[in-house]
Amino acid sequence: MEGGYFTFVSKLEKSIGIEVYATCSLGIGGIIKQCAEDFVVEEVLVDGSKAKADFSSTPIQENVLGSSSILKRYLLCVMVKRNWDTLLAVKTVAQQLGINVNRIQIAGIKDAKAVTAQHVTIENVTVDDISKVNVKDIRIRPVGYFRTKISPYFLQGNSFNVTVRGINHSKSTIEKRVRETVEELKKIGGMPNFFGHQRFGTTRPITHHVGKALAKGDFKKAVMLFLAKPSVFEHVESRQARQELRATQDFEKALRNFPKQLRYERLMLKRLTENPKDYLGAFKMLPKKLQRLFVQAYQAYLFNKFLSRRVKSGLSLNKAEVGDYVLNVERGGLPMPRMHKTVNEQNISEISKAISEGRMRLALPLIGYKQFASHGFQGEIEKQILEEENIFPENFKINNVPEVSSRGELRTATTPLNDFKLVEILNDSTSLSKNQIKTSFKLHRGCYATVFLRELMKPRNPIKAGF
Repeated sequence: MEGGYFTFVSKLEKSIGIEVYATCSLGIGGIIKQCAEDFVVEEVLVDGSKAKADFSSTPIQENVLGSSSILKRYLLCVMVKRNWDTLLAVKTVAQQLGINVNRIQIAGIKDAKAVTAQHVTIENVTVDDISKVNVKDIRIRPVGYFRTKISPYFLQGNSFNVTVRGINHSKSTIEKRVRETVEELKKIGGMPNFFGHQRFGTTRPITHHVGKALAKGDFKKAVMLFLAKPSVFEHVESRQARQELRATQDFEKALRNFPKQLRYERLMLKRLTENPKDYLGAFKMLPKKLQRLFVQAYQAYLFNKFLSRRVKSGLSLNKAEVGDYVLNVERGGLPMPRMHKTVNEQNISEISKAISEGRMRLALPLIGYKQFASHGFQGEIEKQILEEENIFPENFKINNVPEVSSRGELRTATTPLNDFKLVEILNDSTSLSKNQIKTSFKLHRGCYATVFLRELMKPRNPIKAGF
């Protein structure tokens, strides 16, 4: 039977749909993200351009990435940030520039507790404007003029440099376990393509619950989950404020009590103090990008459940069964979600050959109003989960907020772990009785470093382990 699903999986991970490990290897343990510099993410575009995680200032390079001296409408920049949420960083930069936040576009959301570098386009600003942005732990570095807004379409993936500290094992044991995990992942066609912890909120994993309420059309429940569902892992002041709101439903008092750093919650509370029953209006106070993330998180949760159950059932992740979906893979390795097939008795041998040669990959659905479950045995798994959840594809068409509706699509069951290097094993500089490792690797867009790291570390407590 494939996979290490019998290995202990934390209650927290099960709550986000990750119920299994894909590898049977023993974990190395340890802690990630003890400081921001332990987790460095650098974005890579499809043309190979890499955003360097460098806080120094460099002059603009003209004629880069399809620069146009005709319009000069979209200024392409690299945004480097340390310990910043991506959406809050973008909002803060927009405020500094005195522009609407919608004029800044990103290709992907990056980790908050990390040093990250990513490409952004800023509409109708000059290099001089950019030079005036002065925010602690954020650097905006102009690169050139781009022909259009940046979007995920231009993103190849991300390059990671990760330090794992606090490892109790000897250097030889660490090296052996790392090697075994990486080899096992190669045999199954890559790492399992779960959506990682940060997709749901690690210290308060509620985004998918909010998303389900939205899909059900229950805006009151969605808003109250976001505002008033506490977590034992969050700051005590925030937890107490949420608990009191849940008990009293007093929005005015909550607005006084909620900590200033809970900016989004306070925006919603302000609206509810003005009109206590306007839950839809309160929800619409959130940034559009954040609104969409909730429904996407619920789709991600369902996908994680589909993938977990496939591993538990003993079905392969790098072989297709009749009824499975498969995706074509482009030369650069990226899957093409619109180029898909359903496996049947007639094409199974041809598809199996394409998978073994890396031209196709097994895919599972992100359920949406245009994307239905698989067929065959995998389809039975998915339908059972959808019945348990009492959810249907048409629920993802949300009439009251059409912009958060989702058609759905396919996502590969595995993703390659590219250019993995165990850079070094040395004594932990923060705890000399323990060891640390430095690793580097690349992942395609939409894939999570923490999913690989959990296979490597096998953490019993993801929060303590820095996830």
